[in-house]
Amino acid sequence: MDANRERMLREVMAADFTVIDLNLYLNTHPYDKRTIDLFNQSVQRAKILRNNYERLYGPLTVNTPSGCPWRWIESPWPWEG
Repeated sequence: MDANRERMLREVMAADFTVIDLNLYLNTHPYDKRTIDLFNQSVQRAKILRNNYERLYGPLTVNTPSGCPWRWIESPWPWEG
């Protein structure tokens, strides 16, 4: 995997982790407006990073809309090194 692809994938993973972590916090602090704002910003950032990665390297999940050719089966898959 080239260095740029690996860097971008790590950024997507970090952004997704942030969203999940903030989501868990908000499960027990549902009125924390500051964290809700941070969560919403983090969701948008993760979406942008994922779209940029997928535009260059193909889908990260099977849920990603795909055109023709069907790129999901192209190798290497995201978890392959």
